[in-house]
This record gives sequence, structure tokens and C-alpha cells, in this order.
Amino acid sequence: MQSADRAAPAAKRIGRGLLYSAYERRLLNRLDRRRLPRHVAVMADGNRRWARLNAPGETLVRGYEAGADKLRQFVDWCDEVGIKVVTLWVLSPSNLERPVEEVAPLLGVIVDLVESLAATRRWPVQIVGALELLPDDVAGALRRAADSTKDLTGMHINVAVSYAGRHELRDAFRSLLAAEAGKGSSLASLAQTVEIDQIAAHLYTAGQPDPDLIIRTSGEQRLSDFLTWQSAHSEFYFCEALWPDFRRVDFLRALRSFAQRERRFGH
Repeated sequence: MQSADRAAPAAKRIGRGLLYSAYERRLLNRLDRRRLPRHVAVMADGNRRWARLNAPGETLVRGYEAGADKLRQFVDWCDEVGIKVVTLWVLSPSNLERPVEEVAPLLGVIVDLVESLAATRRWPVQIVGALELLPDDVAGALRRAADSTKDLTGMHINVAVSYAGRHELRDAFRSLLAAEAGKGSSLASLAQTVEIDQIAAHLYTAGQPDPDLIIRTSGEQRLSDFLTWQSAHSEFYFCEALWPDFRRVDFLRALRSFAQRERRFGH
């Protein structure tokens, strides 16, 4: 009797797994590949809450590790359907203000994530953010991993580390002003002539298409200073799942939702 009781939940789990697999295949097969986003960005929110719910009494690093594992899966999902650019937001400058005993393990998880993505030799990886705010050893490890992928082609991966949109705009204006000063331009003339494309050329993501779709998990519905400039015409998809619980079927639903929308670009 006890054996039968134990077998019943296992059978239910297997049944649910088969149903989800069939549903995923149907979603994938019905995607209109002509209407998929070129650039998908993700705000992978909810790792800390996931750790408190699933690993009570343990350190929050369990949530960060689970979140990093999901990001690796997410990159594979994007590559599978032909997304051209992916941006993963893993750390904001405000996150660095948390206690050092929390920040240090998180930085270690991020370095491991970037190094593992680079080690696949499948995609070029670019670090975007204010790396000067990070410890020198962490910033150096991230730069080395990203530099090792510069010769690669394929889907482009941005990893947003110590990233905030306002910081990016500040850095873009500093870079633009320095470049124009080097040409001998005056502030007065620049104020009269500067154009949107000139500013965009100094962003961390210069030369890339802006994100068509931004996904945020954990039920939060705000931008939180993420890709402030680039998201002017982005579509948003909000999901209740905490990031480590985000499933491939959730990703496919986000793509289906995007494909069904009529994009108006501000109109």
C-alpha cells in the first residue's frame, strides 16, 4: 500500500512533464519565425526570494546559483529559436551596496557565469556596465572572459554587470564630449548640433539593435533603470514566476505574446 502511495505522485509528475513537453513543442511549432524579436533582454528578478522559499536557513548564494543556471538555459533557448542579441541583467550598482557577505558570493557566481558562457566558444560575450565600481580582480576576470570571445560569431550576449541606465547615459555623454573636444568642437556648437545618433554611438550597446522584447520575472512591473535609452520602443512581458522557476514554456509564451502584438513605435 505504501509503495502504491509513493508511486502515485511520481506518476503524476511524469504525466505533467509529458504534458508540458507536448505543450512546448506545440508553442514552438506555432511560432511565427518572421515576427520574433531580434534582441531579447531579461531582468532576471527573484533569485533572493527563491532562495528564502526553497533553501531556508541557507545562504542566499543558493538562489544566485540557481538563477545563473537558468540564465545558461535561457541563452540556449534564445539561440535555439534564432534570437540575434540577448542581454542578461545580473547586477546593478545599487546591489553593490548590500552587505559584503552577500555581495562577494554573488560576484563569484557572476564571474563563473560569464566564464562558462565564454568557455562554450559558441557566442561573443560583451560586458556592459560601470566595471570601475567592481573589485579589480572581478572586473579583470570579466574582461578577460569577454575578450576571449571577440573572434566568435553567432548570437551576441550582453551581460549587464554593475549596470544602470543613468550610469550608461552619463558615460555616453562623457565619451561624446571627450570625442568632440578632441576634434576641437566647442560646447556651444555641440549644444546646437548634437543628434540622437551621436549619443547612441557612445552607449555601451553601440551598433546593436535596441531590445524588441524585455522580459521581467517575479511579478515586478517596472523598468528599474534598465536600458533606459534603448527601451524607448521595447515591448514588455511580465511573468509571475521567480527567475529560477522560469520555464522554457514561459519563454515561448513571451515570444508568442510578442509576435501577436502590433508594434506602434510611440504612436
